[in-house]
Amino acid sequence: MKINCKQIKNIFLGTFLLLSIVTIVQPSTTYAASKENAFQIGVVNYQLLIQQHPDAAKAQETMNAAVAQAKSDLDSKSVNMNDQEKQAYYQQLQQGLAIKEKDLLGALQNKVDVAVAAVAKAKGLATIVDKGSVVYGGQDITDDVMKKITGK
Repeated sequence: MKINCKQIKNIFLGTFLLLSIVTIVQPSTTYAASKENAFQIGVVNYQLLIQQHPDAAKAQETMNAAVAQAKSDLDSKSVNMNDQEKQAYYQQLQQGLAIKEKDLLGALQNKVDVAVAAVAKAKGLATIVDKGSVVYGGQDITDDVMKKITGK
């Protein structure tokens, strides 16, 4: 069996046509997949969840008590200090308060993060973004996360 020039030309054109179709169809299926993933984005009002967390009031009370204690310590110990020593002691107290605040806020954030992850997983959401960063779109899961946190 001999292949003539016309058959080679037809094979070449068929292969070219097939590759052209694959090239045209590929981007549209990629677009459809990315469009499907766009619906897997959730938004959450993170600041509201922190503020309304059941442990937020206790954390605020703890912080207020630490500030009051620091002020009391500064007032009582600074009586016999010169200005430079007062300033150094004040900075030391400020650093201690900053660490305390970071620890308290970090504990709240961890609890909120766990609840956000659980709700996102249950709803099949791939990405969660803070609501303040979103102009349009995304599924708001703030209420669901708050229910998860409070158990209601």
